[in-house]
Amino acid sequence: MNALIPLLVTLPLLGAAVALVAGRHRRLQIAASVVTLSAVVVIAAVLLLAVDASGSPVAVSVGGWPIPFGIVLYVDRLSALLVGVSAVVLLAVLLFSVGQGYADGDDDTPVTIFHPTYLILAAGIFNAFIAGDLFNLYVGFEILLVASYVLITLGGTESRIRTGVVYIVVSLVSSILFLAAIAMIYAAVGTVNMAQIAERMAELPASTQLVLHLMLLIAFAIKAAVFPLSFWLPDSYPTAPAPVTAVFAGLLTKVGVYAMIRTETQLFPSSNVNTLLLIVGLATMVIGILGALAQAELKRILSFTLVSHIGYMVFGLAIATPAGFGAVAYYIVHHIVVQTTLFLAVGLIERRAGSTSILRVKGLMRAAPVLAVLFFIPAINLGGLPPFSGFIGKYALFDAAARVGTPLMMVLIVGGIVTSLLTLYALMRAWNLSFWRENDEPDEAEIETLDRVAYLKGAPAAAEQSERRAIPRIMTAATAGMVAVTLALTVFAGPLYDLCTRIGDGIAHPVHVTQLDEEATE
Repeated sequence: MNALIPLLVTLPLLGAAVALVAGRHRRLQIAASVVTLSAVVVIAAVLLLAVDASGSPVAVSVGGWPIPFGIVLYVDRLSALLVGVSAVVLLAVLLFSVGQGYADGDDDTPVTIFHPTYLILAAGIFNAFIAGDLFNLYVGFEILLVASYVLITLGGTESRIRTGVVYIVVSLVSSILFLAAIAMIYAAVGTVNMAQIAERMAELPASTQLVLHLMLLIAFAIKAAVFPLSFWLPDSYPTAPAPVTAVFAGLLTKVGVYAMIRTETQLFPSSNVNTLLLIVGLATMVIGILGALAQAELKRILSFTLVSHIGYMVFGLAIATPAGFGAVAYYIVHHIVVQTTLFLAVGLIERRAGSTSILRVKGLMRAAPVLAVLFFIPAINLGGLPPFSGFIGKYALFDAAARVGTPLMMVLIVGGIVTSLLTLYALMRAWNLSFWRENDEPDEAEIETLDRVAYLKGAPAAAEQSERRAIPRIMTAATAGMVAVTLALTVFAGPLYDLCTRIGDGIAHPVHVTQLDEEATE
């Protein structure tokens, strides 16, 4: 079983090598990418079943090197679940990009570059989720940084290069903070292995623990786009190609949230900054959704809602109870799937209408009813309308907070409810203007509606128009498949939430793997 763990990283890297060697053989590159990600889905499912059945995490020291010299890969219920969900999302977005590539050629996403880089990005994501030591986690983040910079600037347009520079500068600042924190932790406790750090951290003075703790949190908060360190995200994601934006929105910020979970529960369980996290979580929720209300472009609306809903995850982490951790695990899975689906749907809207501005797009209900459904279902899900998974995740967070019952928790519950309602309003306003408005001369009702949102005319990208393009069936099928996955989160909410409850218990009472398999894994 342990031999499967390194394959989560090595398979995407080998797939990237095959895709790179294949050059311009499009079909071979697609086959390598699809087979690789499908294999990761299967391996992650096998590991999740094994770890869940045994109740204990598994770990392997790569190459048989002893701790603290070897690279340790660590898989528990949470990491196996996130690797599996991430692989499913990466596979769906890959199929979406294949359809876009066949329809548009290599102008937007050059195939020879996209497939190898995409698989390297996947390897970085998987490596971050199963890293058992801080330096390997840092390596995972750096793999993400290199691959994501290439993907975010695909096509070489001026806007993409400009936002790509901002993205990489912010990411480098975060990486420098992270690397400095690793150096200080190693100097203080003599190891970067997370299990050993957890054992030795209690020996340090409280003030030293707090400094190390805050350095890691700041580094990860930048990557997770936690307010006020989220300023870079709304301008960076919307300019990228639709498949890239979907992957970034669904996965990259969750890697930062995952690192925050490990920091809080495994490395610094006795260093309490929960009050600070609660305040930051509330600010992230409220400021993010207020930003969404001021936008007229669908990608920017979704980017701000992405920031806002990171606040729910920080909120759940700050509750610091098994129920809170379980709710966070469920909400992360929900948000990865739903946010990715919404960005894919917006990619279809852009092709069909030639714009993503809610002031310019209209009449799509009659022209593209399937597209209306593909956007509507994940939109009301993200808004938390029952009985969807968004409602289940939010209810679980509020219930866990209510059990704690402090005044600040009550404030966060109110803030979360208001944020959810405003999310629903922002997305339904966008859906109403884009789909429900008739595509003919405006009547009095439409004029009144446009007068109410006249303040959006000065919003970024409010008047942008691009070329209308046909929508290949595979792009619609990939988006519909993701919508089906969002519905599956609701249909199978019981078993999934039971799993997340066990994840929460495991996070609250971590089992540190100190006796690793001595077998060398090449």
